[in-house]
Amino acid sequence: MDYIVRATAADGQIRAFAATTRDMVETARADHNTSPVATAALGRLLTAGAMMGIMMKGDQDLLTLQIRGDGPIQGITVTADSKGRAKGYAVNPNVILPANSVGKLDVGGAVGRGNLRVIKDLGLKEPYTGQVELQTGEIGDDLTYYFAASEQTPSSVGLGVLMEKNNTVKQAGGFIIQLMPDTDEEVIEKLEKNLSKIDSVTSMLEYGETPETILETVLYGMDVEINETLPTSFYCNCDRERVSKALISVGKDELEKMIADKKDVELKCQFCNSSYVFRVDELKSLLKQAK
Repeated sequence: MDYIVRATAADGQIRAFAATTRDMVETARADHNTSPVATAALGRLLTAGAMMGIMMKGDQDLLTLQIRGDGPIQGITVTADSKGRAKGYAVNPNVILPANSVGKLDVGGAVGRGNLRVIKDLGLKEPYTGQVELQTGEIGDDLTYYFAASEQTPSSVGLGVLMEKNNTVKQAGGFIIQLMPDTDEEVIEKLEKNLSKIDSVTSMLEYGETPETILETVLYGMDVEINETLPTSFYCNCDRERVSKALISVGKDELEKMIADKKDVELKCQFCNSSYVFRVDELKSLLKQAK
C-alpha cells in the first residue's frame, strides 16, 4: 500500500518526508497509457506533489506543480491536496526516447529546458506562485533548486520510478529532506556525507527498504522521529456535475453550435482520462443554464 511518512531529526533541525507510491504511479500509467519515460517523469512529479501536498495545513488547500519544457513531453501538471492525494498528466504521454548515458530512462531529455511553477492555493485572495528555471529536467534536482531559490529552504529531493519489463511500474517513491533555519554546521556536514553514500530511491525500494528505513539511512546518526504516517493515492475528483459546469461555462454560442451538430459530445478529464458523454437533449438543458 502507498503511504507517506513525516519525520523530524537532529532535535527538530531537520524535517523529512518519504513515500512509496507504486500504486499511485501505476494508476496514472494505466489511466493515461504513458510510455516508460513519460511514466517515470509523471511518477516522479506525482510523488513529489503528494509529499509537498501534506506540507500544507488546511483541508481545502491545493498545490499545483507545472513543468513546461522544450523536450518532447512538452509539459507535466500535478495537483495535490493536504490529505496525500494527487493527480496529474503529461501533455504528450507517448514519448519514446533511448536510454540516457547511464542506461536509465531519460527523463531530463523528455522534459528539456524550461521552467517549474509551484502554485499553492491556501484559501487566501491570491494563490502563492513560485517559478524557477529547470536545472536538469530530472525533477528531483529541479525541486531541490526550487526550495532553495523560492522558499529559501535548503533541501534534498530524491525521486524515482522503476519499470518492469512489461512496462508496468515496479517501484516508485521518494524523499524530501529540509533544513530548518539555524541548523548546526555539524548536522549539515553529517547529512551531506550520508547523502553522498546513498543509492537511488528505486534501488533502496528494490532492496526492500520502506519510507521509514529510507529516512533512517539518509538521516543516519541523527535520531529520526517518525511523526505521522498517512496513505497516499492517485485521486481525481472529477464527476458528471463538474463536467456539466465546465460545459455551461463555455457559453451559449458554443453550446448552440454543439446542439446544431446533432451529435453526442464526449469530454475527457485531463487528469484521469474518465470519459463523459452528453446527449443532444442534455446539451439543450445545459443551454438553459448558460449565460
